[in-house]
Amino acid sequence: MSRKTLYIAASLLFIATCAAYFNRSALAQTGQPFPQYHVDAQYDAITVQSLYVPMHDGVRIAIDVVMPKNLAAGARIPAILDMTRYWRAEAGAGASNTSKFFATRGYAFILMDVRGSGASYGVWRGPQSPDEIRDAGEVVSWIVAQNWSNGKVGAMGVSYEGSTAQMLAVPNHPAVKAVIPGFHEYDLYTDIAFPGGVFTEQIVRDWNSFNQQLDQGEGVKPVDADTDHHMLREAVRDHAQNVDVNKAALAVTYRDDSPSGLGSIDNLSVFRYRREIERSGVAIFGWGSWMDAATADTLIRRFVNMSNPQTEIIGAWSHGAGYDADPFHQMDAPLTPGRAEQLMEQLRFFDYYLKGAANGAKAAHTLTYYTMGEDRWKTTNVWPIQGTKTERWYLAQNNKLSTAAPASSSGEDRYSVDLNATTGGRNRWFTENGGSDVVYADRAAEDRKLLTYTSAPLMADTEITGYPIITLNISSTATDGAFFVYLEDVDEHDHVTYITEGELRALHRKISRDAPPYKMFVPFHSFKRRDGELLVPGQTATLNFGLFPTSVLLKKGHRIRIAIAGSDRPTFARIPAEGNPVITVARNRQHPSFIELPVVLRT
Repeated sequence: MSRKTLYIAASLLFIATCAAYFNRSALAQTGQPFPQYHVDAQYDAITVQSLYVPMHDGVRIAIDVVMPKNLAAGARIPAILDMTRYWRAEAGAGASNTSKFFATRGYAFILMDVRGSGASYGVWRGPQSPDEIRDAGEVVSWIVAQNWSNGKVGAMGVSYEGSTAQMLAVPNHPAVKAVIPGFHEYDLYTDIAFPGGVFTEQIVRDWNSFNQQLDQGEGVKPVDADTDHHMLREAVRDHAQNVDVNKAALAVTYRDDSPSGLGSIDNLSVFRYRREIERSGVAIFGWGSWMDAATADTLIRRFVNMSNPQTEIIGAWSHGAGYDADPFHQMDAPLTPGRAEQLMEQLRFFDYYLKGAANGAKAAHTLTYYTMGEDRWKTTNVWPIQGTKTERWYLAQNNKLSTAAPASSSGEDRYSVDLNATTGGRNRWFTENGGSDVVYADRAAEDRKLLTYTSAPLMADTEITGYPIITLNISSTATDGAFFVYLEDVDEHDHVTYITEGELRALHRKISRDAPPYKMFVPFHSFKRRDGELLVPGQTATLNFGLFPTSVLLKKGHRIRIAIAGSDRPTFARIPAEGNPVITVARNRQHPSFIELPVVLRT
């Protein structure tokens, strides 16, 4: 994937809020989550300077400074930082569309190769390492010391760059006023590397391979002074010591494993820095998707756990908002809001916080979200949204899903795990590596490989907004296993639409009595070594875990389906590594199995 492609994806990202906010879940509108905003370019041309900024320990960090050309003498402008692991630019490439967009509207746009990547010196020791965070603060100090700086700095980015944008608040530099972190993770263990404790084998392997290719340095842009590329060659030699993420991940089973020398994976996660981020008071404009890994979960957890001024927006897009990913739409459905609207709303946010524009973009404590199947945007300042009730559906005889609790003392279903079961190569996890479209084809054929339970036709339109929670009473012929649960919609023609999913490795099934590291809305599994417990073959065990949050309207006459799998290849690692497990799902009075759905009362 070229750097140009990555920047096109980055330019799609960011978004929006509504002009009016309500004290309850409300709203909303047709088609757009925010009012129209437009600012013409103030400058016809730009300049690009590439240079090294030395850090406290002598490591040189490569940056590109994209500025308006012919800036008036004495003029002072704000800066926006984009800190990347994926090269700030390719050799010979011009300025990115995003940097030109902001520079021509009166900003200095700074692209930075993080330590140990691109043309920067040093060793990359993992995403958002302490050195990387400190470097970002030191680059901010360099920015505000420039004679063109107005003393205000923001940050933006998607995915890795979304996390670096969020982490710019951690040093508490007074110049940092606002950040736009898009499509990133709050908790690296649960959100991308080990959802439910199950290793995303293919995703991590592909990402690591891509980074290793980048770290060879072939094609990266050197700084202007490095005319013979000797400094670039020196930097690339440093990169030979970079962490092999795949190798490190293969040594992890538990959250508190420490394979990289930086402690556990928690030390690289946003939630670990909650107090520092809150102390900064930095305004946050977050962006995520119901259909992109756990990015919607990231926004909700930040919304309820951090006191910063923030506006969060959750749509139904691919990673980076490059494609419409509402599963009820056609594959080629137009992207809403479009790329131009996304950039303009991003500009509106920065204009307010970095230029003092009176444009109404002040971040209130609001979350704007899109309901799939209804095509509507809604806004809330509380979570769970008001008017939500928990509706329990039981797994029942003859593969039915019923609101009636089981009355019989017997009842169970045996399922031989189909190790070829898959959600395909265009699912919510694969989009993380490059922002490709999210496509779940009709699941009817795939569901025949799974253990399914389907409701009777719904008597009325039913909105589900929040976190579904599954309780399975199971036994297995194996001592461990990966359990996948899919929430699906079945229409009148038996077309099956994927909505969301959850997974749990049986080893991690214990519900922890410890206080969770942040407020959450699903059962708390610590994923720590002390709480690990293998299954006893043939003995009943309870699996109680959350699915990823969603907002969807299921139409009258449609049916709700729960599909249970023991494999999702090639996305997730096979557990157990050998053998063909047979699981038994109990559905009786003593051991009921059920899903609890957050249903919104509709008036």
